[in-house]
Amino acid sequence: MGLWTRSMEDRRAFRCLFCLAVLYGLASWLVYTVLHMRHVLPLGPDAPLDRFSEARAVDHVRQLTVGTGGRQEGSPGLELAAQYIKSQLEEIARNAGPSYRIEVEESLVSGSFSMYFLHHRVTLHYRNHKNVVMRISSNISEEHDSSFLVNGHYDSPLGSLGAGDCGSCVASMLELARLIVDSKWVPPQPIIFLFNGAEELFLLGSHGFITTHKWRDTIGAFIDIEASGSGGIDLVCQSGPSSWPTRVYAEVAQYPMGNSVAQDFFGIIPGDTDYRIFAEDYGKIPGLDIIFVLGGYFYHTSFDTVENLIPGSIQGRGENLIRLIKEFSNSSVLLNEAKNSRKSGKILESDERAVFFDYLTFFMVLYSKDLAVILHTLPLGILLLVPFYLTFPTTALGSFLGAIVDVLKGMLFHFSSLILAIILPVIAAVVRLLFTQYSMSWFAHPFLAFFMFVPCSLVGLLLPKKLWSIKEETYYWGAYGLYVVMTMVYAISGLSGGFLTYIMSLSMLLAWLCFSLCKRSFGPQSLRSLAGYVVPLIPCLVYSVYYGGFLTQFVIEKMGMMGSLPQPYGYFVPDVIIAAVIGLVTGWSVGPILPVTSQWLARSSIINFLLQITVVVLALASQLFPYSTSAPKRVVFQHTFVTADSSKIEESSYGFSVVDSNGLNFLFYNSPDASRWLLNNSILSFEDKYLSDRSSWVATYPVSFLFTGSLKFPAKENEILEHYKIFPSLSILETVPLSEHGQRRIHLELHLGSLSQIWGTVINITGPLANWSFADSTLPEPQTVSGGPPSYICRLTGKSHENWTFWLEANSSESLHVDLAVLDQHLTTSASELKSLFPDWADVTAYSTFFSSYEF
Repeated sequence: MGLWTRSMEDRRAFRCLFCLAVLYGLASWLVYTVLHMRHVLPLGPDAPLDRFSEARAVDHVRQLTVGTGGRQEGSPGLELAAQYIKSQLEEIARNAGPSYRIEVEESLVSGSFSMYFLHHRVTLHYRNHKNVVMRISSNISEEHDSSFLVNGHYDSPLGSLGAGDCGSCVASMLELARLIVDSKWVPPQPIIFLFNGAEELFLLGSHGFITTHKWRDTIGAFIDIEASGSGGIDLVCQSGPSSWPTRVYAEVAQYPMGNSVAQDFFGIIPGDTDYRIFAEDYGKIPGLDIIFVLGGYFYHTSFDTVENLIPGSIQGRGENLIRLIKEFSNSSVLLNEAKNSRKSGKILESDERAVFFDYLTFFMVLYSKDLAVILHTLPLGILLLVPFYLTFPTTALGSFLGAIVDVLKGMLFHFSSLILAIILPVIAAVVRLLFTQYSMSWFAHPFLAFFMFVPCSLVGLLLPKKLWSIKEETYYWGAYGLYVVMTMVYAISGLSGGFLTYIMSLSMLLAWLCFSLCKRSFGPQSLRSLAGYVVPLIPCLVYSVYYGGFLTQFVIEKMGMMGSLPQPYGYFVPDVIIAAVIGLVTGWSVGPILPVTSQWLARSSIINFLLQITVVVLALASQLFPYSTSAPKRVVFQHTFVTADSSKIEESSYGFSVVDSNGLNFLFYNSPDASRWLLNNSILSFEDKYLSDRSSWVATYPVSFLFTGSLKFPAKENEILEHYKIFPSLSILETVPLSEHGQRRIHLELHLGSLSQIWGTVINITGPLANWSFADSTLPEPQTVSGGPPSYICRLTGKSHENWTFWLEANSSESLHVDLAVLDQHLTTSASELKSLFPDWADVTAYSTFFSSYEF
């Protein structure tokens, strides 16, 4: 009889597990459809002229990528892109009727400033970067009317065609400008389209515009369009300084996509956008930072092509943007913003950033932080009444205290479940890596990560219930109380989230009411009673899957570029992070149903079944290769020339680095052709003598801080002389003594030689530096490179027929040491051949660096 009862209970438990698997499977399918914009129908090239067309925009992307061959600073394609953009804008202007006033211009921007990037201080000195600007207004508008800015950059990163980043942005802006004119809509306030040509060089184009352009003081609000991938949802990642832009977005966006948590944690991601320049550093202008965030596998790689754009993404973006442009242009707030917060630098406390989130792009919920304090506190009030509810009608103090203890016990019980849901996947990830040759096997197979870690995360959720007994009601109120406490912690911390646990707590109240009614009709052990609890939670569960699915996919894609950490521990970090994230997501997606479903699922048969799935999938994962052409491995290849003067090479070497946990030994082991090629030039080895430190990569500072375990090998020295005869050099123009104690001002001239594809120049200064001519003669705090002495680092960019001239001040007679690194995109024949030998799953960003050192 006991065996028969256990068999019946096991069958009931597996039926429950199957039903829940179907529910979460359908939710996952819906989420995948939404995240990849399958619900948006792209319009073709023959779409009505008064509609935004993705096909027309994609034609622009094709011209900006295939037609230019790449739009990097220093390459011919950058100027070709600028001329293409200008020609398209001039065509739009010619087609405009007499109701419009349209101005199209090119502007060359120059400037100098310091900023933090990747947590390191860098000074930027630039000249002659080209912006293309279009201003659309009515024929009665005036030059100083308040305007609305749409910004996107047309330059692309090293080694990338930049279809997503940010050809898609420029193409969307061109189609929007055409749409405004062809639809005969005359904006009440001017619309400025800024096509800036130097975002990838640390936000220089936007800085040049906001500090020098004649229209800079007219801007009352802006949208920055960006891409951190090839499409998917077009997420509002940052908004502010006030909540007004977000309110406008929530009201009019056709496919609203964004949540305030993204802004709280934006700084964790290695990178930045022009939003920072306009809304924070130099403008205090209200605005939105809207970014393609999926398809991050291709971000800043040669695979960022038209073919890899996610269909429907540009269409969804365009539908949203045209509505936003019209609403902002019609807003009375725009008239005042150009004169208010940006000039004063003050944001009214009553207009601070809001709490907001979208529900599967169907609609957006937004409320102020003041209202959030009230709303997010309401579940706390209910929690405080729970002990009275549990002991009613008894009024004894002992019963009341016992009820409080029960709630605290339930909170601790549920907290332990959520923690174990994270710990067990992490343990599984670490154990797997002890028996395999490489990490990140899920990288090219993101679905695999869920099968690897969700089952063992479920085991963690069920384990406390299996090991200890707790009443269903105590468990429920404990879980509810834990989510209430989490909501309050988020509110007290001053962050703009907390809405997820708030939704959970409210949904659980409704679910418990329905469950209580169903139990009276069907009994506590009926599947119908269980459905009575789960069904009211479905909107909450679907949102949890949406929120968690997006987060997991985003983090998986970003693991390929988050930087390599020192071995051996760095080898484990990506798998541990993904395991922890999936454990966290599983916890918040399943946690609300756990107080009731655990009564059914916390059985040895279920736990054994989940563990068996975990073991099988982990074993399978170890056999799968982590990279593919759809999920490439990023490799940095630097051909370094150490020069003694403007015409002599002292040393030449090939340097390699990667930016994820599978190091160079993995790369060369799986790249036999490249390994054999290097073997002909030197003994391929990973001995200490082939290691290179970060100072070798100073030309890419501060991105070089993402590199560890880099290697360098000897290379041919004189092959470069076939292309370049004169190399970069520094020389003294004049030394002006400032005191008798050795203080002096040294005037220097930088000659870039015959280099023709220069991306940027880095000057690294150590020694008794007291001041310099950069950044308005303001010396920033020093940085440290590879444990060396304090360094002052400046990046120089921009074309000119004139040499760079600048001065340095020394405060003693001690010499100033200056390292000069010039990054040029030309590769020698041998370097190009070596690059071609790597397999197609390796995306190799290759360039040449000319390095020289001086004492002044």
